[in-house]
Amino acid sequence: MTEPGNKRIARTTQLRQILAAGGPGIVPGATDCFTARLIEQAGFPVVYVTGGGTANAYLGAPDIGLVTLNELASQVERIADAVSVPVIADCDTGFGGVANVRRTVRAYERAGAAGLHIEDQLFPKRCGHFDGKSVVPAREMEYRLQAALDARTDPDFLIIARTDARAVEGFDAALERARRYLQLGADAIFFEQPRSVDELQRVGEAFRGTVLVANMVERSKTPLLPADQLLGMGFQIILYANAALYLGAYAIRRGLAVLRSAGTTESLLDVMMTFGERQALIGLDRADAYERSLVERVDRLSS
Repeated sequence: MTEPGNKRIARTTQLRQILAAGGPGIVPGATDCFTARLIEQAGFPVVYVTGGGTANAYLGAPDIGLVTLNELASQVERIADAVSVPVIADCDTGFGGVANVRRTVRAYERAGAAGLHIEDQLFPKRCGHFDGKSVVPAREMEYRLQAALDARTDPDFLIIARTDARAVEGFDAALERARRYLQLGADAIFFEQPRSVDELQRVGEAFRGTVLVANMVERSKTPLLPADQLLGMGFQIILYANAALYLGAYAIRRGLAVLRSAGTTESLLDVMMTFGERQALIGLDRADAYERSLVERVDRLSS
């Protein structure tokens, strides 16, 4: 059996290899293990753990900095254990000062993440596509980033520096912040909330050769572009952080309306996962097979 530490190191190396090959491209976000399994089953090579989606799904709350380190790190651990692909996770502002950032990075490494992104918002943060955000001085973010770089024990663990300054200080100031974070040693840049195709192109041109993150948020500030176009601009990680959450919510809302009015789900069977598909996804056959093999081995040794 692979030890947890070795499993984590393998995931970080795997993520680096995917990036070196020009990918992963689209990275959907998961709020739970079931969704993470569906993302992996669909063929995506990396899963993202969304902080905002976690706040929505597990607290029933908006993305305004309410999720704690322990809550998010434990969710990262469960999701990383449920899939075999690398996991990139949101860690908001690092949950405090530089000592908190160090603790956060260590916790995410232990949880099995292959990388994380840390942002330059003022705590408590707000969703990157909300109005009313504030950012800390660039120097303070550099302290956070250096603490994160110092804290990692695996050099392949990916540290992504995110700037939310576009909405606060303007495009050029955000570009300068991103340059500073990259110069300090960030492995990748997450430029949040470009507001046009031209701005996306300018980010790609400014950081050609750098691992770049694009955040595709449906019906929000940044235009939705096809993956091929974003990859051509230089964005290797294309987050669809809450697409699965939106899709699931839409289907659940429609299905529950039918259930309430019709009193049965019979008319919905063609658009529902089957009982067997559900058990296959969560590995019931593997669990049963292990239990049978364990009983056989113990009985054989005892006889």
